[in-house]
Amino acid sequence: MSTNGRTQIVILGGGFGGVYTAMHLEKQLAHEPNVDITLVNRENFFLFTPMLHEVAASDLDITHIVNPIRKLLHRTNFFEGDVEYIDLPNKCVGVSHGYEPHQHELLYDHLVLALGSITNFFNLPGLEEHALTMKSLGDAIQVRNRMIANLEEASSECAVQGRASLLSVVVAGGGFAGVETIAGINDFLRESMACYPNLSAELLRIVLVHPGEVILPELGPKLGAYAQKKLAQRGVDIRTNTRVTGVAEHGVTLSDGSTIPSCTVIWTAGTSPNPLLAALPCTKERGRVIVNEYMEVPEWPGVWALGDCALVPARKTGTYYPPTAQHALREGKVLAHNITATLRGGQKKPFIFKTLGQLAAIGKRTGVANILGMNFSGFIAWWLWRTIYLSKLPRLEKKLRVMMDWTLDLVFSKDLVQFLTLRAPTVSHVEHGEHVSHM
Repeated sequence: MSTNGRTQIVILGGGFGGVYTAMHLEKQLAHEPNVDITLVNRENFFLFTPMLHEVAASDLDITHIVNPIRKLLHRTNFFEGDVEYIDLPNKCVGVSHGYEPHQHELLYDHLVLALGSITNFFNLPGLEEHALTMKSLGDAIQVRNRMIANLEEASSECAVQGRASLLSVVVAGGGFAGVETIAGINDFLRESMACYPNLSAELLRIVLVHPGEVILPELGPKLGAYAQKKLAQRGVDIRTNTRVTGVAEHGVTLSDGSTIPSCTVIWTAGTSPNPLLAALPCTKERGRVIVNEYMEVPEWPGVWALGDCALVPARKTGTYYPPTAQHALREGKVLAHNITATLRGGQKKPFIFKTLGQLAAIGKRTGVANILGMNFSGFIAWWLWRTIYLSKLPRLEKKLRVMMDWTLDLVFSKDLVQFLTLRAPTVSHVEHGEHVSHM
């Protein structure tokens, strides 16, 4: 299926898996002039998701955790658009783009599925209509804007009766995304109270709903209990062994039968693989493509998958590797090697990796971390969180910008500016006494 005698490698998805595969392919195929690499993504940037909650909480500028894909990849053809279909038998992918969307067909010799996952609302009543999410840069901006808009509305005298729902935030899900989100939001709202004379911190109600016994189950009960204690001390109401059962415009219903007045519900409690995978004629489990240890889709030579949308077998445990960023970026390196080995007739490598650790920031310069089996909490864990993730953030320019934001955060209070994209007011009429000539 080579085009004009050139080998076509098409990568679908611009997350950790897709971008790091392309980056390593560029290095390994630098002296292969007859290979074309194409990456397709709906946005023209790579989002560093571990820092997403810091944008929502006004700790970082919105552009500082994103990198333009065209600046990260120099030999890769970038296509900004949506994937419409994947045709494995005919080795082609349908993509669309443009203000008036139209389709193109991309032929491939090697296809990399790195489509990630999307939020799953599990058909809960009202959730899709009323809940916010924390998966994209737009999500983080929307959460920030909602909080600021609610503060502005609640500060007016005519909103006294509605303050309960305006000043309540409910986050569903006590994993990393939920805990870091609610910790950042709690700090942001409580610090912002100083700017609103009509409001006080006592009016705030910040609730974390988690179905398990303790939050952050991935870090173990000890660190989870520590995080729970610290958040509770800072005014976060943590409801364990509880689920969200329904959401309305101004309230949330929980599985214990209670209702919390709130017009801000943030859902971090469930994801599903990209729906495009459902139509693929290959073996899947819970929507994720099952690959071998080389990340090949066994039934389809030349098709590879990694990241959130794939199940990569772990030799030692007999299970699959978890869908985390630290795994995806390392899978990308090995996958790039394996594609290169296939092209050159070399030896492929199995993906073997042991989790180095996991970290979570829980606000007020505290954190929890498990690094190489050792537990850390408090300031040292927070420092480790910032140091490790800063080192992983691509490009020196973005590292310096984030460092500057964090430094200024030590001196200045959080910014309360809403990032609105509304057009400025305009008029179109002739002022009295003016003469308009018609050409």
